[in-house]
Amino acid sequence: MRPEEVEVLLANVAEGTTSVAEALRSLRFLPVDELAFASLDTHRELRQGLPEAIYAEGKTPEQVIAIAARLLEVTDAPVLATRVPPATAAAALAAFPGAEHHELARLLVFRSAGVAGRMGPAGLVGVVCAGTSDLPVAEEAAIIAETYGAKVDRINDVGVAGLHRLLAVQDRLHDADVVIVVAGMEGALASLVGGIVSKPVVAVPTSVGYGASFGGLAALLAMLSSCSAGVVVTNIDNGFGAATFALRLINSTAGSQARPNHDAGPAGRDRRTRMRP
Repeated sequence: MRPEEVEVLLANVAEGTTSVAEALRSLRFLPVDELAFASLDTHRELRQGLPEAIYAEGKTPEQVIAIAARLLEVTDAPVLATRVPPATAAAALAAFPGAEHHELARLLVFRSAGVAGRMGPAGLVGVVCAGTSDLPVAEEAAIIAETYGAKVDRINDVGVAGLHRLLAVQDRLHDADVVIVVAGMEGALASLVGGIVSKPVVAVPTSVGYGASFGGLAALLAMLSSCSAGVVVTNIDNGFGAATFALRLINSTAGSQARPNHDAGPAGRDRRTRMRP
């Protein structure tokens, strides 16, 4: 259910063409679209601001195409498929010629990002990548943030083996509203960035590294154990989760700034005056 559908429903209630009881029945159950192999959450955009995304890994090309087709019918926002295998990407591009395939990020965007401006404020997300081997995860985060209307500053190859590279871009780090840090190996970059900036830091461990990194577990544990305050951590290689968290944070911050100050104005001043002894 899209926000505009709820607006129509409420307008009908106001006009008297739909009763309150009928409106409650329409809103009481979360709409779920049942396909033979999937239950699509068509209510997610209304609840969370972003439509459901497709996790393509493990799904057949036909399943991904069918899910995308239905999601495109119930939203006018971009629809994403993540972790897209090459065969699925080829089939999806044939079915949806207007889709965009980001090969490095293993990402499909089924509707142009050009309509994404309505999704929310264009905050600035800094995506800091430790090394070139971490770029697939960093690009997943960056492209998803851009697709839904955020501005992105990509800061690549500034890992701790060359600390001067990170210190040289401190101004760009401070300009961001949220900083996503993508790093494998020992994952120390997140702690360094967390010790520099005042903005929220989202750390993304990657599975990049030699044997003792245990497929990203070493970076994950290091980031969870960071002594830098204000660092939160996603799962290994989860650029999607980092991007959606950053978008929610930007949207919630903008929403709180837009709320009226109910203590302002004469009524607020009178209320405070009466409370004084």
